Amino acid sequence: MEGNHMERPNAWLDYTQEQLADLDRVCEGYKRFISDNKTEREVCAASIERARAAGYRDLKELVAQGVALKAGDKVYASNHGKGVLLVQLGTEPPEDGLNILGAHIDSPRLDVKQNPLDEKNELVTLDTHYYGGIKKYQWVAIPLAIHGVVCKKDGSTVDVCVGESADDPVFCVSDLLIHLSKDQLAKTASDVIEGELLDVIVGNRPVKVEADAGKKDEGDAAKSPVKAAVLDLLARELGIDEEDLLSAELEVVPAGPARDLGLDRSLILGYGQDDSSCAYPSLVAQLECKAPSRTAVTILVDKEEIGSVGATGMTSRFFEDAMAEVLDLAGERGPLALRRCLRRSRMLSSDVSAAYDPSYASVFEPKNSCYLGHGLTFNKYTGSRGKAGSNDADAEYVALIRRCMGDAGVHFQTAELGKVDAGGGGTIAYILAEYGMDVIDCGVPVLSMHAPWEATSKADVYEAYRGYKAFLGLR
Repeated sequence: MEGNHMERPNAWLDYTQEQLADLDRVCEGYKRFISDNKTEREVCAASIERARAAGYRDLKELVAQGVALKAGDKVYASNHGKGVLLVQLGTEPPEDGLNILGAHIDSPRLDVKQNPLDEKNELVTLDTHYYGGIKKYQWVAIPLAIHGVVCKKDGSTVDVCVGESADDPVFCVSDLLIHLSKDQLAKTASDVIEGELLDVIVGNRPVKVEADAGKKDEGDAAKSPVKAAVLDLLARELGIDEEDLLSAELEVVPAGPARDLGLDRSLILGYGQDDSSCAYPSLVAQLECKAPSRTAVTILVDKEEIGSVGATGMTSRFFEDAMAEVLDLAGERGPLALRRCLRRSRMLSSDVSAAYDPSYASVFEPKNSCYLGHGLTFNKYTGSRGKAGSNDADAEYVALIRRCMGDAGVHFQTAELGKVDAGGGGTIAYILAEYGMDVIDCGVPVLSMHAPWEATSKADVYEAYRGYKAFLGLR
C-alpha cells in the first residue's frame, strides 16, 4: 500500500489470517490451472468451461437468436479456440467505456514441424521449430510432454496430451556429454545448441520385420524399423498416420505440474507463468465480478510471444468485431457507438515483469525494479532502445490507477524491465492504445522469465487477483 516513501513494503508482512487463507485458495487454484492447461487451446477451453459455469453465454448463439442484452448479462466469444473474450455488462451504457483486463495465453515452447518424424541410427525424433524467445540450451535433457491436436481429412480432431500423467512416457532433447564437449563449450551461449538440434526423442525400439528372400526391397519398415514401430503405435493409440501430421498442432512443453518453491512454500515454480500468472487472476477476477458499473471485459489472446500477429493475436479484428456485436445486442448500434466505447475505455495490459534477481544485479536498476512479494507491478512504459515499441501511459491515468489500488488496499509497485541499455520487451498494450483508450502495463514479477520453469511469488499472484478485481469495479 502507498506510504510516505517510494519503497514498497513486502505484502507478506501485512496479511491477516483471513487473507492468508484466501491467498492459499487463489494460489492452489492457480497451480492446478497451469498444471492442467499448458497451451493456448487448453487455456481457452478451460476458461470457457468456467465461464459457462458462471453464467456466461456464447455470443455467437445470442447473435443468431437476436437476444437483447441488458445490465448484468454475461457473454463470451471464442477466437478459433485459441483466445477468449469475456464480457459482463455494467449498469452504465457500454458506449461510456469498458474496464478491460488483457493477457496472453501463449508461452515459449517447441512446436513440432509439419513433416517431423526422422530415424537416424535407430533413434526416432520429432523435428521442432522453437516458438518465442528461448535460451535453446535450457531445453535439453529435461522431461518434456506433447500437447495439441491432430486434424484429419475427414473433419475429425484427435486431442493429444502425452507426458503429464504419472504412468505416461515423457520425451527429451539429448545433450552432448561433458566428456566430449570441449568444442561445444567454447561456443557462445546462443550457439551451444542450434535450433535444428532441438529434436525430441520419441522412440528406439524397432519393429520386427520378417525377411522375404523373394524381395529386394522389404519396404519402409525394413529401412526405418523404429519409425515404423512409432507409426504403428500412433495408428493404434491415436488413430492417426504420418500424413495426418501435416495438419497437426503439437506443442512440446516441460512435463509435470507446478510446484511450491522454497522451504517456506512462498513461491511457485511452473511452466508458462509468462503469462499465466496474469491470465489466471484476470479470469478469476472477471468471473467473480459482481454487478459492475462499467462493463467488465477480459480478453485472453494468443501469439503475443511472436508479435501478436495472425488471426488469434491481438492485432486481429476479433476483439473489435466481438465488441461491435455486443454493443449491437445492447441496443448501441453503429460504428460511432463502437468508436466511442473503445476510446472511452480503460485497460490493464497484464504481462509479467522481470523480478529483481540479486544473482544478476548488473542488468537491473534497483530503484526502478520490481521485487518478489511486493505486489502487482505497474510499468508506465515498456519497449527498448528509447522506449521503442512501447505504450507510455499518461500521468493522469497512472494517478487514477494509484487511487484505485490504494482505495482497495492492493500492494503494488512500479518498475522498468532492467537498465535502459540492457534490453527491453513489449506487450499487447500499444495495440489497444491505438483506439485512444487509457492503457497501462501491469503484471506479476517473474524470476527466470522464458525458461522452461519460471518462478513467481504467491503474494504477487494474489495481489494481481486483488488488483484486477479492484480495477473491474472502478467507476
